[in-house]
Amino acid sequence: MYSPDRDRRHFLATALALGAASASPLAWAQAAAQEFVLLKPAQPTEDAGKIEVLEFFSYGCPHCADFNPLLTLWAEKLPGDVVLKKVPVSFGRAAWGNAAKLFYALQTTGDLKRLEDKVFQAIHKERNNLFEEKSIKSWVAAQGVDAAKFAEAFSSFGVQSKVRRGDQLAHAYKIEGVPALAVNGKYLVGSLQFEQQLAVADKLIAQERRAKGGK
Repeated sequence: MYSPDRDRRHFLATALALGAASASPLAWAQAAAQEFVLLKPAQPTEDAGKIEVLEFFSYGCPHCADFNPLLTLWAEKLPGDVVLKKVPVSFGRAAWGNAAKLFYALQTTGDLKRLEDKVFQAIHKERNNLFEEKSIKSWVAAQGVDAAKFAEAFSSFGVQSKVRRGDQLAHAYKIEGVPALAVNGKYLVGSLQFEQQLAVADKLIAQERRAKGGK
């Protein structure tokens, strides 16, 4: 679990938001001792007909980079009544805000699925600074994305609104570290090993399905 506060000085020095894992704040210290925390109050989901799983993350988070391949494989096997939604968060950092804009802009241009793994690799393996607008646009163009369309999306009101909404959701869900999974607006999965987090999410999904009268 990556929490940004204790890595702030390193982040400011490098502008890459990379650093060692740090101790989680109180909410996550509680979650670490158990499989999940019941959210109070429960949060609304977008589609009552679906079981919604949110992943709060940032491209700047090294643990999110490690988690992403496992999460992708898990998501590919989800049944039709479950939807995974990824929510990039900034924790108030301008650089992580730009990383969130990168996510939504790629989503807008239709290049997100093709490039998401490459974004993580570029930041955490190749040490590219994809936290400044100029370097983001240069890198994206080199990946074959339409530069004009990306630039328009990156600066658009719609993308900026989504970034703000992501931070609002993180606040509502009391997110203090990433990656973090929340299930159907009711449960925050504990700070466990990645495989355990996904196993707990599966159990909570099954529980919610039974509550809805499904099998």
